[in-house]
Amino acid sequence: MNLKEIATYIVIILIGIVVAQHMNVVVSGSMEPVMYRGDIVVVDQNPSSVQVGDIVVYKATWVNEDVIHRVKEIYKTSDGSTYLITKGDNNPVADPYPVQYPDQVVSKVVSINGQPLIIPKIGYITLWIRGL
Repeated sequence: MNLKEIATYIVIILIGIVVAQHMNVVVSGSMEPVMYRGDIVVVDQNPSSVQVGDIVVYKATWVNEDVIHRVKEIYKTSDGSTYLITKGDNNPVADPYPVQYPDQVVSKVVSINGQPLIIPKIGYITLWIRGL
């Protein structure tokens, strides 16, 4: 291998790492038919605001991995804290616990004209490696 090939591989790996920081893999069917297990969603890691209808990635207190669900309701408590009620589109009921905003929210799924930005099925590689 020559120096040019090595440099090319390094650039490709660095670009992959940067791009991967803005993507999450869907690990369940809770958001079907909008997104399916193994799909990759493009996310904004610093959402300036979250509104009802947005799809967020959050650190759940009831499961040991990030959850990707839709915001169904937003409310403030008397002490000024903001909470989100979230639900998977394919789930019959809302998630068991409110999500504290912004503390638990990791990112927001990027949407174009109301449609989430999804790369179908590519995430199966990640799921296979992780053994999910």
